Amino acid sequence: MDRAKTTLTFALENHPQQVDSVDVRELLMESARQNPKRPAYIQLAVPDEVVKSLRGRRDDGDLVLLVRIPKEVVERQDSRIILP
Repeated sequence: MDRAKTTLTFALENHPQQVDSVDVRELLMESARQNPKRPAYIQLAVPDEVVKSLRGRRDDGDLVLLVRIPKEVVERQDSRIILP
């Protein structure tokens, strides 16, 4: 997980124009909470290029991440106060 964070930070700082971001809620087709018979899951509708990138060996494609930003952080984005 640390490697993914490092890569994401590098990409956002040095190549922001090459990083795509989409709110997962815009792609959500179906979801279900966990129950005793199966884990929780979400089904997303993504462009074919994303699916192609995920197929095959792990090091052959793009790095596709699911990033969660807590609501508290989103709410602070316009604030000039820096909190821990």
